[in-house]
Amino acid sequence: MLDKSKPTSAVNVPNDLEAFWMPFTANRAFKRAPKMIAGAKDMHYFTTDGRKIIDAASGMWCSNAGHGRDQISAAIAAQAEELDFSPPFQFGQPKAFELASRIADLAPAGLDHVFFCNSGSEAADTALKIAMAWQQIRGQGSRTRFIGRERGYHGVGFGGTAVGGIGNNRKMFGTLLNGVDHLPATYDRDKQAFSKGEPEYGAHFADALEGLVNLHGANTIAAVIVEPMAGSTGVLPAPKGYLKRLREITKKHGILLIFDEVITGYGRLGFPFAAERYGVTPDMITFAKGVTNGAVPMGGVIASSEIHDAFMTGPDYAVELFHGYTYSAHPLACAAGLATLDIYRDEKLFERANALEPKFADAVLSLKSEPNVLDIRTVGLTAGIDLAPVGEGPGKRGFEAMNSAFHDHDLMLRIAGDTLALTPPLIMSDDQIGEIVDKVAKVIRAVA
Repeated sequence: MLDKSKPTSAVNVPNDLEAFWMPFTANRAFKRAPKMIAGAKDMHYFTTDGRKIIDAASGMWCSNAGHGRDQISAAIAAQAEELDFSPPFQFGQPKAFELASRIADLAPAGLDHVFFCNSGSEAADTALKIAMAWQQIRGQGSRTRFIGRERGYHGVGFGGTAVGGIGNNRKMFGTLLNGVDHLPATYDRDKQAFSKGEPEYGAHFADALEGLVNLHGANTIAAVIVEPMAGSTGVLPAPKGYLKRLREITKKHGILLIFDEVITGYGRLGFPFAAERYGVTPDMITFAKGVTNGAVPMGGVIASSEIHDAFMTGPDYAVELFHGYTYSAHPLACAAGLATLDIYRDEKLFERANALEPKFADAVLSLKSEPNVLDIRTVGLTAGIDLAPVGEGPGKRGFEAMNSAFHDHDLMLRIAGDTLALTPPLIMSDDQIGEIVDKVAKVIRAVA
């Protein structure tokens, strides 16, 4: 695919960086050596000093169609002129209904209703609230417990943090939600190292759910929430058969199954949603990021008709679900979402990701012999490269790699501790696969 990006000239930056408390950032280290971005186009970012940086991270798993897409920016601008905001409580605007229909059409059969919010974090908390409310409506009010998974990430709300399983995200925030338990992570390096696609080993990890049912009682569990691929923890693809086994166990015990597809949705694994790749239909899917290509914040939950219809009782003038956000289905986000879905369809980007997957996997796995590489995992257009930690402690080598990539090798990648995560836009060319892998090799050697 043609890369139309052009270098930009240097841009002035503020001389005082203190006021902005940056999220998920080593603030003091950043402000000593800022990684500043001034522009973006297609596969590249442009720094404030005029350098061109290839984006191997899709920003933050968001910009699946690449950056600076004119179709999306034009749709946002036109919508801002026509309707900048309308209240989503008790009032509607056409594009919200159009986008919901388009998303439902992409989802597995039976997932027909979309509840909009503004981020993956809000989507996770929304899905958990819907699950608990649904259990109550059907006379199962004792089902208040949620099951997450170790190393899972479901955003930063109190609910999502509670069901999440990344220690550093949890340990400062007290007890969070009561009654939450966790499945074991699906990763075993001794038996899965250097897997291409879904590991052969590990379907049995799902059977731990039976143990939690025996421990707590099925009548206390509202829902299980998992990522089809655990992304933020360092790219852990679901083992073959694992998700089907989870679906069987949850069905057996009347427990809802929620797929968190904030990362895997909209083509990252070669399908509109990973549920289709794995042939498993959950009760709800959460989404965000790629739905607007990252251009405007948006998230949502796709729910089954069985769940939705259970709320549609009582007087028709009464609110059925006491939940929502001021900016649910914001007009600008809906315009961006519709334009983004048009690009995915017209440029066949989901199919493109599918076709590029084996080339990308082979290229990334060629890094196996580089120094300090302990494991490489690939699935879809996603890869995790585990580096050995250095003596000072976990995370230092990964942090140095991220900085070296940006400052010295004109590459943006993401890190999870000492894992390098590669999640490039779906518009990536064969040549750009080679460029990214070549730069990653140089980074790995630079921090050896």
